[in-house]
Amino acid sequence: MTGGRRKVVLFIASSLDGYIAGTDGDISWLFSDQDYGYKELLGRTDTIVMGRKTYDQLLGMGDYPYRGMECYVFSRSAMGGDENAEFVNGPVDELVQGLLTKDGKDIWLVGGSELVYHFMMADLVDEFVISVHPIVLGQGIPLFKAGTPTCRLRLVEARSFSSGLVQSSYVRER
Repeated sequence: MTGGRRKVVLFIASSLDGYIAGTDGDISWLFSDQDYGYKELLGRTDTIVMGRKTYDQLLGMGDYPYRGMECYVFSRSAMGGDENAEFVNGPVDELVQGLLTKDGKDIWLVGGSELVYHFMMADLVDEFVISVHPIVLGQGIPLFKAGTPTCRLRLVEARSFSSGLVQSSYVRER
């Protein structure tokens, strides 16, 4: 996407009742039987931003899947980085504004809920791709925390899959 404006894309899954994980961070209920647009997303992004809890959970699943991509992990305690990511803290808009000035592909906001909240507070998300799994968790970690500001969106695409998952893509109305 060199030459065009990079976008921040929130590509994330939730339960029907709006949770991205169980109260203990459990995501075993997420479908992994199909691609659900994941490879397409990876083809148009070259930078990943995520929170520390999400990063730690990802590392606990085996080999790190995003080698070769620029990765930033927001952390209140870790400094520096490791072979996979650079740890950052401070205002999200400072990092993102710097990334947006560089040539590159889109930026994937992976999660979690706390980081999504800060991105929403700073009005940094350009595109939302929400994959709703046909399951009601009843409780858990919400996709959008209480206090998240109102954000008008325009539906770009809605797809349904044989598994019952429905994926809606929206762009931010500015």
